[in-house]
Amino acid sequence: MATLDRVTRARRRPTARALLAGAVVFPLLTACAFGPPTEEEAGSPPRFPTPSASATTGAGGGDDDQAATVLARGLDAPWGMAFLPDGGALVTERDSARILKVGPESDRTGLRVRALADLSDAVEPGGEGGLLGIAVSPEFADDDTVFVYYTTPSDNRIGRLTLAGTEATPTPGDLPKLAPEPIVTGIPRDGFHSGGRLAFGPDGFLYAGTGGDGEAARDPKNLGGAILRITRDGAPAEGNPDPASPVWSRGHRNVQGLAWDAGKRMYATEYGQDGTDELNVIEPGKDYGWPAVQGTPPSPDPKYRDPLVTWPADEASCSGLAVVETTLVTACLRGQRLWLVETTEQGTVFGRPSEVLTGQFGRLRTVVAAPDGSLWVSTSNTDGRGKPAADDDRILRLVFPGGGAGKS
Repeated sequence: MATLDRVTRARRRPTARALLAGAVVFPLLTACAFGPPTEEEAGSPPRFPTPSASATTGAGGGDDDQAATVLARGLDAPWGMAFLPDGGALVTERDSARILKVGPESDRTGLRVRALADLSDAVEPGGEGGLLGIAVSPEFADDDTVFVYYTTPSDNRIGRLTLAGTEATPTPGDLPKLAPEPIVTGIPRDGFHSGGRLAFGPDGFLYAGTGGDGEAARDPKNLGGAILRITRDGAPAEGNPDPASPVWSRGHRNVQGLAWDAGKRMYATEYGQDGTDELNVIEPGKDYGWPAVQGTPPSPDPKYRDPLVTWPADEASCSGLAVVETTLVTACLRGQRLWLVETTEQGTVFGRPSEVLTGQFGRLRTVVAAPDGSLWVSTSNTDGRGKPAADDDRILRLVFPGGGAGKS
């Protein structure tokens, strides 16, 4: 191992102040404070707007029922994000191939950001490829191990590495150059459809979303156009549809979001081709239709699984995915917003999806549920397709009415 769309929004005033100075807040939030909240201010995890049958749009303004705090700024095309046991988050930069740690320490400008490792000797960025997803070992406190999804000159790979001792690096010039130990190779490399999301499921196995052209998605021996399920050594996980294959589901075009609800149902976001993007419920061994079908259900062929929700691409192109209680939250690039999809206990959609942060921060790449119940969201305006502001790219912290800021 190497070292190292829309509902009527509830108008309720937030019950706690934003976590850090430099907060970007919506009109109902009247003050913000630096440092973690007191016990009285801590509040509870966020409650989301209740879906309704009638639709309204934020249209980039009037989103006065949530507060967004800028936690970190000046990042270079952040892509993956995963939390550590100490409450800090590991963040990958796609093009620089660096692994950063954001927090939990803070200063006057926000959370402390420091680079832990440079993987540029192993990573070859290009198009949508580079250093993409990251997942923290469930036993990180004992093994210091993380898993990364990255692009090489010939393919995409999943690798593992240890970060022991990297936090003591004093200056960027001393940043250790690490090479992940590959555990899965041969995932097709594509200029635009490389997938890249990694996440540990509730079963303890590692899942990866891949991308691919039509041929890759149809070929049962190809790792492209699929969701993979593997052990920490890269072997096919026990219980896979084909015991000899890491493929959990296929017929996907470009999976970049993976998440599970309290009932252990798995969801994934997927880019379509002709103007429609999808949110799917993932079941083992199922075929999600690409390239034969895509977008709005029902499929003409019952062997293909229909999406749970679809959106026009100009309102979506959603990458990251998180679950908070019964709400699915997607971070969208082209759509420049978060979509919120409320579900029932049975996993069906309740009401219509609602949108927040529309046009407020530009392209949004990743959303993760933080240990305190808030959401962390990364922008993606320096990835070559956005219009970066002076402090892009940023990590945001999002809270909702009745929820409060949570505890640092």
